[in-house]
Amino acid sequence: QLQLVESGGGLVQPGGSLKLSCVHSGFTSGYRVAIGWFRQAPGKEREGISCLSSSGRNTNYVDAVKGRFTISRDVAKNTVYLQMNNLKPEDTAIYYCAGLLTLDTALCTMAKPAYNYWGQGTQVTVSS
Repeated sequence: QLQLVESGGGLVQPGGSLKLSCVHSGFTSGYRVAIGWFRQAPGKEREGISCLSSSGRNTNYVDAVKGRFTISRDVAKNTVYLQMNNLKPEDTAIYYCAGLLTLDTALCTMAKPAYNYWGQGTQVTVSS
């Protein structure tokens, strides 16, 4: 079982920055943890926006956030971050981190069905 808790959301003006955190914990039975960040805007499907492999070497981003968002981690703190810069009103959404247990240390996926464990979400609002 894996537990995930997000934090760091809030209200920011266009062009501003936020850094989201996702702390994961729990017994993984020797499996490694890969993390994905997702977001869901009102009236829209939840979409994957970034992922990080359990090795930390592989990352990926959806085109809409490439060059603006950066995923990283602090292994000692079991925490994965999403640094979001140059935020736009269309980035407004509830942001979720999700985890999957895997033996593939290179696995980095933004496919929602791949994830079994989800955080509660944190609201990000970009508005002037």
